Amino acid sequence: MDNKEVRKLLPHREPFLFIDEVIEVNNEFIVAKRFVSPDEDFFKGHFPNFPIMPGVLVLEAMAQSSALLGSHIMSQSANEKSIYLLCGVEKVRFKKKVLPGDTLIFKASVISSKRGIWKFKCSAHSEEELVCAAEILCADRSLNE
Repeated sequence: MDNKEVRKLLPHREPFLFIDEVIEVNNEFIVAKRFVSPDEDFFKGHFPNFPIMPGVLVLEAMAQSSALLGSHIMSQSANEKSIYLLCGVEKVRFKKKVLPGDTLIFKASVISSKRGIWKFKCSAHSEEELVCAAEILCADRSLNE
């Protein structure tokens, strides 16, 4: 799934779209990818002379991967009537810094799904080393709620 197909499933756009492509997806798991360009705006202030990708953005990218998996399972594209929202993050552990030029691989699988709330087991890797692990909760919600 290339970036164009990703954009059909996610409502996010630059500069807040953190998935470049999906390497593999089925009804159980997803593997997605993001090249972290040295030109990313957040590197200017986080931190000058020692650029590190903010952990919250790594988590956001993991959540976007999870949303892609949920959207794939539900066969639902981004639209004006509903949106996939991040509702919780549990058991977060950061293991390695993400630096300019890194390529991140995101993996997510479904732990549970109940009444439109999904719980995913997620991880982010750089060069096969674990960067971050977390359980992420997302919900598909009507924009009228």
